[in-house]
Amino acid sequence: LSADYSQIELRILSHITGDQELCHAFADDLDVHLVTAAELNNVSIDQVTGEMRRRAKAVNFGIAYGQSSYGLATSLGISQSEASEVISLYFKKFSKVSQYMSDIVVEAKQKGYVTTLFGRRRYIDELQSKNGQIRKFGERAAINAPIQGTASDIVKKAIIELHHQIEVPLLLQVHDELLFEVNSRDLPTVSNKVQSIMENVF
Repeated sequence: LSADYSQIELRILSHITGDQELCHAFADDLDVHLVTAAELNNVSIDQVTGEMRRRAKAVNFGIAYGQSSYGLATSLGISQSEASEVISLYFKKFSKVSQYMSDIVVEAKQKGYVTTLFGRRRYIDELQSKNGQIRKFGERAAINAPIQGTASDIVKKAIIELHHQIEVPLLLQVHDELLFEVNSRDLPTVSNKVQSIMENVF
């Protein structure tokens, strides 16, 4: 049995930032990459092409990791100036994401650390470096750690609850995916229980 969280980091990003467009996309059970593609290309969702969605997906995940225009240009195979325009447009459409990124870097510089939603700290000494590249890495870590760290916390909490509540062995964790060994006759019951625990752990 494979059970994984659907787009957990983007859901956490939407929760932390409170960005209405992202929150509505998840609340309405829409494909968040389609919503982003529609916003970035100024078209309706049903006009989004596969290529538009592919680019929007790269942007969504890139932004969540504090990716630079150079990084986005490399992943999409476009020019750096075009990537800069895409990021600029994204921040206009999803302004609360941009605000979060600015605020969290300032907070990290003041405190020396950032926290997950559970309060777990990630100290970021790189922000004090005299080397500009290392400072930039620290800024990306400050942006990403509360998101990726919270995702990790949720998965760990789920593992603990599953250990207490179900009998089947957990074989492996792969990021936000959990793999179990289940007798086929027990699969429907175990699947439902695993889903319920994972969805309600936080």
